[in-house]
Amino acid sequence: MRRLRAAAAFATVTALAATASGCGGGSATGGGGNDSPKSLTYWASNQGPNIEADKKLLTAELKKFEQQSGIEVKLEVVPWSDLLNRILAATTSGQGPDVLNIGNTWSASLQATGALLPWDRAAFDAIGGRARFADSAVAAAGAPGKDPAAVPLYSLSYALYYNKKMFADAGIAKPPATWDELVADGKRLSKDGTWGLGAEGANLANNIHQVFVLGKQHGADFFDAAGRPTFTSDGAVAAVKQYVDFMAKDRIVAPGNAEYAQNQSLRDFSTGRTAMVLWQAAASTFAAQGMKPEDWGVAPVPVPAGTPDSARNINSMVAGINISVFKNTRNRDGALKFVKFMTSDEEQRILNKTYGSIPPVKAAQQDPAFGAPDTSVLKDTLLKSAAPLPQVPEESQFETAVGTAVKGLWADAAAGRAVTTESVKAALAKAQQQMPK
Repeated sequence: MRRLRAAAAFATVTALAATASGCGGGSATGGGGNDSPKSLTYWASNQGPNIEADKKLLTAELKKFEQQSGIEVKLEVVPWSDLLNRILAATTSGQGPDVLNIGNTWSASLQATGALLPWDRAAFDAIGGRARFADSAVAAAGAPGKDPAAVPLYSLSYALYYNKKMFADAGIAKPPATWDELVADGKRLSKDGTWGLGAEGANLANNIHQVFVLGKQHGADFFDAAGRPTFTSDGAVAAVKQYVDFMAKDRIVAPGNAEYAQNQSLRDFSTGRTAMVLWQAAASTFAAQGMKPEDWGVAPVPVPAGTPDSARNINSMVAGINISVFKNTRNRDGALKFVKFMTSDEEQRILNKTYGSIPPVKAAQQDPAFGAPDTSVLKDTLLKSAAPLPQVPEESQFETAVGTAVKGLWADAAAGRAVTTESVKAALAKAQQQMPK
């Protein structure tokens, strides 16, 4: 789902922890009060095709909550381009909503402000318990070793989409399971104006998502155990080079993809210009662009050949949206009831069906709607082989700095300039220098 990749739009976050003192309220049991028990404000992220579509869908669902609880919910759907700045302004002023959506990659950064209610055992028990949620989704809700700053609401993972006819015409019987197979297949498919693989070289968040997974497969995390950046480690350098080499060396990505940042690779896939694309949930986009379900197939993202280490078989980042409560809410009890409603089995089925995402609530995943071929792959990946992006306060700066470095390397490849181990390491060293000390 496009909105789940919205981290590409946010600005660099600086000195987040310093804003903690600006957050009002708080109590020894986690914060907030109940001065306004009959109303809530909710900032929802824009998940659908437009804000009005979200308002229509959510208003209908929120009426159910209002009827059940007697609490009026004042809804505002916030576009992704504004959401992080709005949240940061609220953490500084202490004047925010009661409940809000956040991109899951922001969890640790916003957690560092101290503005969000910690989801300790008591808070989770109030919504049915932490065990209801997929472990990988909870892992993307805050820094390791701390109570999460949010609860998973919508989840997604990456998959490999492939054009069945193009594969058949090239004599390829099945989708690639390893990167070696993907490159070999891509070379057979890259001819006569068509290309093997699509990419979004100017999309910073997508760059991060891809190189993070490749980094895990090369044994790199981009940060050490103390949260210090390790962008120039051998594994990180190898991951970035492997990704850019799909264009620079393997010649299976069209040079023009270096400038793509607005889902143009999905357009190319839908029109038969490329045979494969790595994406989160593309079925609705393909349908909107004229493809029929039988035209394309879906498979797990490839992994390295012959790697028994399960950590190196990670093939997706944990993508998704989390729901949080402001620590200084004036209706703490109502906010918990609202989160319980939004993460109930029934609402999880309804909302995630509509948006094409996967419920992070395990019971809701059993609905047949999430058993279609594409969603089955996404669901299995989420449960078995996805890992959260680094849950460190500087995560947003990481996306900006390294994402931009990879964008520059794509530009080099498109222009025919050599992309070497040394040039990759130099670009990542520059990115590391831009990180907070």
